[in-house]
Amino acid sequence: MKMRTIAAMAAIAAVVMSTAACSSGGGSSPSGAGKTLTYWASNQGTSLENDKEVLAPELAKFTKETGIKVKLEVIGWNDLQTRIQTAVTSGQAPDVVNIGNTWATSLQATGAFLPFGDAQMKAIGGANKFVKTALDTGGAPGKTVTSVPLYGLAYGLYYNKKMFSDAGLTPPTTWEDMVADAKKLTNPASGVYGMTLAAGSYTENCHFAFINSAQNGADLFDSKGKPTFTSAGVVDGIDRYLSLMQSDKVVNVANAQYDNGTQSVSDFANGKAAMVINQNNAGNSIAAAGMSPDAYGVVPFPAPASGEKIATFIAGINLSIFKNSKNQDAALQFVKFMTSEATQATLDKPFSSLPVLQGVTPTFTDNADLAKTFQDIYSTKSKPLPLVPAEDQFESTVGKAMNSMFATIATGGTVSKADIKAALKTAQDQVTATMG
Repeated sequence: MKMRTIAAMAAIAAVVMSTAACSSGGGSSPSGAGKTLTYWASNQGTSLENDKEVLAPELAKFTKETGIKVKLEVIGWNDLQTRIQTAVTSGQAPDVVNIGNTWATSLQATGAFLPFGDAQMKAIGGANKFVKTALDTGGAPGKTVTSVPLYGLAYGLYYNKKMFSDAGLTPPTTWEDMVADAKKLTNPASGVYGMTLAAGSYTENCHFAFINSAQNGADLFDSKGKPTFTSAGVVDGIDRYLSLMQSDKVVNVANAQYDNGTQSVSDFANGKAAMVINQNNAGNSIAAAGMSPDAYGVVPFPAPASGEKIATFIAGINLSIFKNSKNQDAALQFVKFMTSEATQATLDKPFSSLPVLQGVTPTFTDNADLAKTFQDIYSTKSKPLPLVPAEDQFESTVGKAMNSMFATIATGGTVSKADIKAALKTAQDQVTATMG
């Protein structure tokens, strides 16, 4: 999942609400024909130009069907946060924008985005068409969502079929099995390890802090949105993940320098690791590194035998409409089009994404088993990241703390549970301080 921190968005909510109240906001004629929408799309493909090439035919189809033109701008992930924040504060915003779904609650708190109430949800085809857990990412619990799912992503455990077969192993179904298999497949003398991790990436690390904690039944925030990072379930979950490098020694200590997922995918594709945890869009990178799709399989990221069967968070991209758009009716037609079965089927393959709609067959891969596995993970073994305004701060503080923990292990140090709890206490205090 491609995500960046959105800092201090809630703090400017009053400014935004004032700006929105002064805008026309009310929308266009029911048909929207003759209108021009401005759409900011996130970079989903291999380049900004690739995104334009993929989206252009669909946007032309939408214009032909509705008479509504779409002015497209594709924005890279390094810039999207700043662009959205500037649009929120200035009121000079597009009509429709892609957001990382973990941003939804922080953005909702600004008041800058159109709530999808009963009328708006009916206009885009109804809430029931979406995978429920995906729609749950659209805003804070108990509040009307201000974004709806567009592209879905989920984590899976990729394994090298030949390595497993040669060792007489079958794909793991529990954490204990995964570690036991990884130990059998680890041979440091030959440079081969059972697993590879993006252990220097704070975004990857915070994802697995969440997933491992969720497998323990632990939450990172309480019902009032206050951080609970130091709870036993969170500490134990992070300790379990660190153990892959520290005590189990099934991960090369060099992985502490891997600051993005492509490096661990490369190790997997080149036979330096038997397993890698990555999202369903990793297939393109694995193929680019020279590994055949027939050479690997995927199973859900396993929980401990006694744990909850959470294998991923709901990753992906959502669509939002700015409240001060003068073309709200046209924007709703566009959201309906982009989240239709036909458009999803067309875009999911080039963008390697999972459908966010109920009962739709994935098209991101030609491998039916792989598609079924990921769709099952996404639909039945997932949980949204914390739906609180401070979620972005969790990602930054806890993820970076884990970077430091892995670096300590890689340089010969030891990270105890007490050390983990102390680091999480510092992170928790930092988040609490910003909440007032």
